[in-house]
This record gives sequence, structure tokens and C-alpha cells, in this order.
Amino acid sequence: MRAALLNVLKSVASAWLLFLIAMSVFSILNIDFTITDVIYRFQGNAWAWKDTLITQDILHKGGKWLSLAMGLATLLLLILSTVVTRLKAYRTPLLYLFSATLLSALLVATIKHLVSMECPWDLVRYGGARDFIGLLSIRPSSMPASACFPAGHASAGYTWIALYFFFAAIRPHWRWAGLALGLGLGLTFGITQQFRGAHFLSHDLWTVMICWTVSFVLSRFLLPPSVH
Repeated sequence: MRAALLNVLKSVASAWLLFLIAMSVFSILNIDFTITDVIYRFQGNAWAWKDTLITQDILHKGGKWLSLAMGLATLLLLILSTVVTRLKAYRTPLLYLFSATLLSALLVATIKHLVSMECPWDLVRYGGARDFIGLLSIRPSSMPASACFPAGHASAGYTWIALYFFFAAIRPHWRWAGLALGLGLGLTFGITQQFRGAHFLSHDLWTVMICWTVSFVLSRFLLPPSVH
């Protein structure tokens, strides 16, 4: 058990080290601002798509309900697996899937309320009223809190990266489709929020990394070794 834990910690630590190096390069090259500048100019130096039917109602609000419905469906199947004979073989994978998606969403939401960062639409650069304060910069005590980091709505999609490990346990040839679904939903929700002015690209990348970490770690302890 101790050896398994050390292997997991080693893998996660290596992945996070590479990720933090990449994020440092992101910051040095101002990639967030470069991309957001293009998006902002594309909309006529305004967030014209902030409250449209597609971005706000369908992809933002609708995306939340879709992810919630998927979570409830997973929970229902998990409950049924305790009494339905045909589903009993899937009980542990379903427990993994429900736990991974729930914990990923909760972790992202918790960090959002612990770490204050502005959304692009809050910044003077993009028509707002606040200055940009970097993730590691000291935030003035007089500055109001803001919950824009990491990307919460994108997590409604990226939590489903766990489908890769879920299908690897029950239907290995479906695992890439599961990964594609999780990444596809996350990208759709994340890009939508970027075009609304709610997030920078790096906010989404942090969300992907958090969701992957939760899914990977739980898979090591709840799913059979063959999954890895």
C-alpha cells in the first residue's frame, strides 16, 4: 500500500512540476492577455457575446444542467447497482465515476472561493474597473474579493475526464471516447466563458489539471491495476 501511494505521489508531483513550468512560461509570454485581446477586439472592443442566447442560456446555464443530469444519472446507476444483479459488477467503477466527478467539482469550487482573481471583464484593460493582480502577487486589502479562478463552468465538463478511467475498467475500447467526451465538454464550456469575458485560458488549464489529478489519484485506489 505504501509503495502504491509513493508511486501515485511521484506521478502526480512530476505532472504538476511540468504543469507549473508551463504556467510560468504562459505568464512570462503574456499568453493569456494576447489571446483575450484578440477575443475582445473580435467583438468590437466589448463583451458583445456575454449575455447572448447561445453563450449565456444554452452553453452556460444549459451546460450546468447537462453536467448535473449526468451526475444524477451516475448516482442513480450507483444506487441501482446495489440491488440490480446485472449492475453489481459495475458498482465500484460507478462509485469511482461519481466520486471523481463530485470531488473535482467541489475542489474547483473551493479554490475559487479561497483564491481571489478577477475575470477579464472586471479589468480596466477590457472595459472594467479593476487592475490585474497576478496569482502570486500580493492583493491589496482594500480590493474586493473575486471568484474567477480557476474556471468553474469548465469544470462541469472537465470533471468527466474520469470517463476515461471508468471505461478503461469496464469497456477498455471506449476509454478514448470517454476522454474525448470529457475534454470536448470542458473545451466547449471553457471557450464559451472566454468569449463571454469570464475567464482567461490559463484558468481553464488549471481546471483541467485539477480534474485530471482527482480522476487519476482516485483511479489508482478504486479501480483495478489493469486500468493503468
